[in-house]
Amino acid sequence: MDLPEQPGEPHFYFEPPKRFQHRYWVHIAWFLATLASTTWVGRTTPDWTSGLWYALPILIILTAHEFGHYIACRIHQVDATLPYYIPAPFLALTGTLGAVIKIREPFPNKRALFDIGVAGPIAGFVMLIPFLWWGVAHSEMVVIDRSGGTLWLGEPLLFKFFSRLSFGVLPPNTDITIHPTGFAAWFGMLATALNLMPFGQLDGGHIAYAAFGKKARYISMATLAIALLLTVWSFSWISMAIMMAAMAFFLGFGHPHVIDEHEPLDAKRTLVAILALVIFVICFTPVPIEVLFDR
Repeated sequence: MDLPEQPGEPHFYFEPPKRFQHRYWVHIAWFLATLASTTWVGRTTPDWTSGLWYALPILIILTAHEFGHYIACRIHQVDATLPYYIPAPFLALTGTLGAVIKIREPFPNKRALFDIGVAGPIAGFVMLIPFLWWGVAHSEMVVIDRSGGTLWLGEPLLFKFFSRLSFGVLPPNTDITIHPTGFAAWFGMLATALNLMPFGQLDGGHIAYAAFGKKARYISMATLAIALLLTVWSFSWISMAIMMAAMAFFLGFGHPHVIDEHEPLDAKRTLVAILALVIFVICFTPVPIEVLFDR
C-alpha cells in the first residue's frame, strides 16, 4: 500500500546514471596521433602519403575490432567508452599498440559477456580479409638475401592461403616482400590471434569464462605456460608472456564474476565460439617475427 505524501515532506528522486557518455575530443585526439604515428612508420618513400597504404588499413581493422565490442555493449546496455587508440612512434615496425575500450560496469550475464568478447575479433577479422587479399596480391616475390639479416614475418594459415592464390608454390630461396597494406592485415591477424588467447581478461578469456565458468582459470594457467614455452621457440613472444604474467600477478587467473552466473550459452553462441576458435587457428603463428642470418 502506498502512503500519501505528507505536506512539507522532502521528495527525493534519484535519476539513474546515464550510460555511454563520451569525451569525443579525447578519442579523436588519440586517433589522429595514431594516424600520424602509423603513417610515419608506414612510409615507403619520403612522401608522407605513401604511409597511408599501411596506416588507413590498420586503423580500419582496429576500429572494426573495437566497435564490434562497443556495439555489442550498446546492445546489452553495458556502459563502455569509445575506442582509445594507442600511438607508438617508437615502434618502427607497427607504429601503434592497438586500441582499447573501457567497460564501465559489470557484465549482466554470461551471454552478454560472450557477445561483447567475441564481437571484436570477428569484426576485425572480417575487415582484414579484403586488405590481406589485396595486399598479398600486390606484394613482390624476391630472392632471399640473408647477408645482413632478413626480417621474417611468420605466416599464419590464412596468409599462406592468399600467398598460394597469388604466387603458387614459391621457388627455393625466394620469399614475398609484403605490400604495406598486406602488412597491416598481417598485424591485424596477429592482434586477433593474441586477443583470442583464452587468458584472463583478454577477449579469449571472456569467451572461455562465458563457456566454462570458474574452470576458465585453469585454461588461463595453461595459456600462460604455453606462452612462456613459446619464448624459448621465438624470442618475439617475450613481451606477450611478460604482459600475461603481470596480469596474472596483479589480477590473478580468475575472471571477474558476472551478475547472473547461471545462464548458460545457447547452441547459437556455442557455434560462434567454434568459429572464434577457427579464426584463432588460421590467424595464429608460433613464430611471429624472426631475424634470419646465413649460418
